[in-house]
Order: sequence, then C-alpha cells, then structure tokens
Amino acid sequence: MIEIKDLAFSYGSKNVLRNINMKLEPGRIYGLLGENGVGKTTLLTLLCGLKKLQTGSIDVDGFNPYGRNPLFLEKLYYLPDEVAPVNDRAVHWAKDTGKFWPGFSLDKFESLMSLFELDSNLMMTKMSAGMLKKTYICFALACNASYLFMDEPTNGLDIPSKAQFRSALLKYTGDDSTIVISTHQVRDLENIIDPIIILDTGDVLLNASIEQISSVLFFDYGQTLHPDSLYSEQLPGGFIQVRPNTLALESKVNIEALFNATHKNKAVIKELFKAE
Repeated sequence: MIEIKDLAFSYGSKNVLRNINMKLEPGRIYGLLGENGVGKTTLLTLLCGLKKLQTGSIDVDGFNPYGRNPLFLEKLYYLPDEVAPVNDRAVHWAKDTGKFWPGFSLDKFESLMSLFELDSNLMMTKMSAGMLKKTYICFALACNASYLFMDEPTNGLDIPSKAQFRSALLKYTGDDSTIVISTHQVRDLENIIDPIIILDTGDVLLNASIEQISSVLFFDYGQTLHPDSLYSEQLPGGFIQVRPNTLALESKVNIEALFNATHKNKAVIKELFKAE
C-alpha cells in the first residue's frame, strides 16, 4: 500500500505538486494522466525515492522512499521515458542487472523478449529506439517487483508492439502488484488502466475507478447534442458526449473524452466525485 499525505513539491518558485493526498492499492494498474508540466514524472520519481519530499509524506509499506533502504528498493522498479543503450548483449545485461531484484526471472525475461519478437543475444547498442524500449519493458516486468512505475512506456512503440505491451502487462504482472503508468497515449492503454488519476497544476482533479467513473458520468455516443454535456466532440456519424449520469445508465468510459471533460470542468468534476 502506498499512502501519500499532504505532498508538495516545487522547482524554485514554481509549485508543481501541492496538497496531494491519495492511496494506491495492490492489484491495480493506475493510469496517471495530465498535461505537460503538471508533475507526473515528478510524482513517479518521488514515489521511488529519486527526489526528496519538501512537504508531506509518502509511506510505501512502512518505508520512506527517499531513505533508499535496500529492502525497499528491491520491491520496486522505475522505468523512465528515455532509456539508454548498454554496450552488452541484452540477455547478459539482464542477467547481471537482475541480481538487484530477488524476484527477477531470466526465463521470464526471455519469454517476454520472444513475445516482443526480440533477439535477447543482440547488442543493445545495435538496437533501434523502439527495440531498446521494449527490452527495458521486458526487464521491468521480469523483475517481478511489487511496485512498478512506468513513465510513457508506449512512446516509440509501433502499433503491433503496443498490442504486445498490453498483453505482456496483463499476463506477466502479479495480482498483488501496484502499477502506476504515466501516459499521454490513453488510447494505447484504454482497456488496461483502472483506476484513473488526472493531475492538474498543483492538484488532483480525479482519482477514481472505471466503475466509479461510469456511475457518475454517462458517455453518450449518439447523434443529438445535449445541453447538459460537460464535453462533446464530433465523430463520424454523431458525437461522443460526457454528461452527468443522472439516470444511472450504463456506458463505456472513453478516457480521452473523460480527460477533456475534466479539464474543461475542473470544479464540476471534483464536486461530482466528492462523495465517491
């Protein structure tokens, strides 16, 4: 369990995170959404102890992340957006680096590399950017960490690789793992991430499960514009609209429309979800 209380962080005079409170539970794949500069990467680096809190607290199973306790570090893996090539064969690098994670499985790494159609004997310096990113994803999942933080993991992946990523994430992560994925590519992960966290400058606009979202908001894929819509966008043959679910109707959550509706109606969305 991760518990964040009254977290605040700034770069000089620029407040990035302010008064952040939330709990992240095991067995969930959290989607961390937000515009550029709202602190998504900052939050991930605070969670894994790469930055020091300025105000508030983060508790991860009794550990303060910035303490960098080895017993804490072996429980997590952080995959940044940009990854660097290593002058070694992928399988050798994985075997040597995996020693820092007691749960690392070389067999699992090899299986994941096969899933992504990669040669584990290839020199990492000979890989394309997409191949290198997939190799790091394979390693991240093979560590079997209790906490997995991924920053824009689908950036640089082609269409088949994005499908392979979704398959790998569902097949090779434990039911008790806590996974947080920061992404702008919501369509890549629409059927994977749940709950959804939407950050704004210094604020959390939304932190809710798909079930909670669909109970509060109705996603209308019709041909008629409704006056109570919080957001609407024209599609071929009609509209996608987001409006309060006053009639308790069932609908499929469209995360991109949800994000746009939230940013256009920040106060309204926070009020609607206050009781959730």
